[in-house]
Amino acid sequence: DAIVMLRDDHAAVEKLFKKLESGDLGVVPRICDELELHAEIEEDVFYPSVRAEVDEQDDEVLEAVEEHHVVKLLISELRGLDPADETYKAKATVLMENVRHHIEEEEGQMFPAVRSALGRKRLQEIGDRMSSARESLAG
Repeated sequence: DAIVMLRDDHAAVEKLFKKLESGDLGVVPRICDELELHAEIEEDVFYPSVRAEVDEQDDEVLEAVEEHHVVKLLISELRGLDPADETYKAKATVLMENVRHHIEEEEGQMFPAVRSALGRKRLQEIGDRMSSARESLAG
């Protein structure tokens, strides 16, 4: 279902963050790629569904979109920097911290409320749409 897919994405990016924390700056472009794809699918499919069907989550969705905006700015800056630049590691760390905060809020607050409001069948339908979006974006 949609939430399981998003949690899987979160877990995958957390593994990449662990590599970054161990000093592997070479993982940063992959982190950026994963986050851009994840954000696009959330913004194109998941968030609009939540806003349309779960009234009490409007503020949380709007905040999440703004958090994505900050992440995209950091990604854009990272993509424009040489990894040898003195600010590269710091920007990557700030990106990681922002994303971890975002994940904590989604998984701790938004996802349980959405699961409760929408139920398994609807989340599977949204998940199918997200899978299709991922295929078209990644392909």
